[in-house]
Amino acid sequence: MKETINLQPLKKMIITRLFSAYFVMGLLFFLPAGTIRYWEAWSYMMVIAIPMSIFIVYMFRHNPRFLERRMRVKEKRSQQRLIQKIGVIPFLVTLLLPGFDRRFGWSEISFPATVAGLALVLLGYLLTLYVFRANAFASRVVDVEEEQKLVTTGPYSLVRHPMYFSIIIFYLFTPIALGSVWSLIPAFFIIPFLMFRIVDEEKELKDNLAGYHEYIQKVKYRLLPGIW
Repeated sequence: MKETINLQPLKKMIITRLFSAYFVMGLLFFLPAGTIRYWEAWSYMMVIAIPMSIFIVYMFRHNPRFLERRMRVKEKRSQQRLIQKIGVIPFLVTLLLPGFDRRFGWSEISFPATVAGLALVLLGYLLTLYVFRANAFASRVVDVEEEQKLVTTGPYSLVRHPMYFSIIIFYLFTPIALGSVWSLIPAFFIIPFLMFRIVDEEKELKDNLAGYHEYIQKVKYRLLPGIW
């Protein structure tokens, strides 16, 4: 029997978390910059907000259960909790540095390069949404649900963890989109964090997701075809 979702609390939770996320993002960008006259940051937030809002409205109507899964943030595995605590550092520094870079003029990125960076950030985000459409069990936490089915089609036919691939694209081009060269340094440290997360996540999937052992024989690469 399917679990019934109370839509009103879910809607309230989604709206609250969205506003909280954008408020925090604004603090991370504009406080270090010392100004709100930071067009790269405003553009960056809009590039994320528009497709996110459309996707959330669509999923709320067609698959609210997916959104309920995305609201979970507490990891069950101790290894993932540790990885999560350590991994938050490069993500935060990647978002903090551009504001300081703008304030003190440490680096300069041309307008065309910034626009290209914003376009690639959008590409990374749209790829993430594509993965979400392909896999209704894509969660923020590492967990396997009783009714969960193995997904092997779409992006999962190319690599075993396409969502992490899209996240790498998103964050590697975030510094360029925000006008900072120096922020590329912490952005690159996001990659090993995701690799550690994937290695531990696959232990959970091998133990609890039916068909995963056969799947890894078919799809050899975790993150990037031909490399890893």
